[in-house]
Amino acid sequence: MQKITPFLWFDDKAEEAVNFYISIFKNSKTGRVSRYGEAGPGPKGSVMSATFELDGQEFFALNGGPHFTFSPAISFFVNCETQEEVDEFWEKLSAGGEKQRCGWLKDRYGVSWQIVPSILGKLLQDKDAAKSTRVMKAMMQMNKLDIRGLDQAALQ
Repeated sequence: MQKITPFLWFDDKAEEAVNFYISIFKNSKTGRVSRYGEAGPGPKGSVMSATFELDGQEFFALNGGPHFTFSPAISFFVNCETQEEVDEFWEKLSAGGEKQRCGWLKDRYGVSWQIVPSILGKLLQDKDAAKSTRVMKAMMQMNKLDIRGLDQAALQ
């Protein structure tokens, strides 16, 4: 059992969101699902809560009503090895949501994600301060992060 599990509070779209997320990430699955009965605050048979895994990371989803919403102050960081991975996660997760700056996006449920090529960390931590500054400036101009553009900034 995982020690720390992200808990996602949805108004009434938990089941839809879980299915959306597991359709995007490999090695993903739905776990336990609890449904509202006769006396529940939600419609009978609708999902009250569900566990799910995205690429081995366990999550918990709750249909808790409109009391709370998501904020970009918490986001999920997706480490990508290739531009193809960046492109795929960027397009799929942003569908119906909002594309933002510096690799950030908000999905159709209001959850914030960062779609980041793993090379970015290496470039930003380069011993050559001028190189890392150029990479940072290039990143700040991008919405979806572009590995080739980051590499070109590093080489200038």
